[in-house]
Amino acid sequence: MPDTATLIPMLALILVIGAFAGVVAGMLGVGGGIVLVPAFFFVFQALGYDAPDLIQICLATSLATIIVTSIRSLLGHNRKGAVDWDILRAWAPGIAIGAILGVLATEGLRSEVLLGIFGVLGVCVGLYFGFGNPDWRLGEEMPKGIGKAIASPVLGFLSVLMGIGGGSFGVPLMSLYNQPIHRAVATASGFGVVIAVPSVIGFLFLSGAPEGRPPFMIGQVNIVAFALVVAMTLITTPWGVKLAHSMNPKPLRRVFAVFIMAVALNMLRKALM
Repeated sequence: MPDTATLIPMLALILVIGAFAGVVAGMLGVGGGIVLVPAFFFVFQALGYDAPDLIQICLATSLATIIVTSIRSLLGHNRKGAVDWDILRAWAPGIAIGAILGVLATEGLRSEVLLGIFGVLGVCVGLYFGFGNPDWRLGEEMPKGIGKAIASPVLGFLSVLMGIGGGSFGVPLMSLYNQPIHRAVATASGFGVVIAVPSVIGFLFLSGAPEGRPPFMIGQVNIVAFALVVAMTLITTPWGVKLAHSMNPKPLRRVFAVFIMAVALNMLRKALM
């Protein structure tokens, strides 16, 4: 059990992280994982937790929060009839397989490699998020056959390596294949459930050396961080939605893209140190 001098700053910082992730999710329509993973990593490091598997803990805890937020989002979108269940059912098996392979990969990869992967992919997400053209197209309908068989597990695999849900990769992918943005966002929330549930189950059965790990762990998931972030996002996501309707979203998206790229480059720097 950590002493109060360590526990109180940890709880306070996690509450701030959850609040920020909720506002960003509501304002810009992206999942919190792209924010949560680096935030968890920097907070735990700043508090003196230096476990060799710290990045794995951050990935697993982020994905645990995504179970709750993605299910809530999926149900909300489904009430509005926006979810394309045909696409979701067709892509779910491959995404789940990729997610499971991602969990296995995180256990076999050194932390420096995972930090580097997050850094590189984070820069790519930021560039597309800030400067991508909604009119870009790779095709008129979602890939089928061999295309789907390759793309779906890759989507699940890369998402687990970054600790994110379906939005960061799923929405751009569906947009590139001519899916309306509201349908892409809604269906990608289902991708998030398919990514997070099997991966978190896997992470709960994995555990590293006890030295340097944050308190309140089950497997690779930090239960306190999970609970506090979920509670805060439920409160602050509607605030972000209100901000989105009162401000021009385009400059906000670009500011956020720059922020994500800066965070990703910092993760990449740590990987190379």
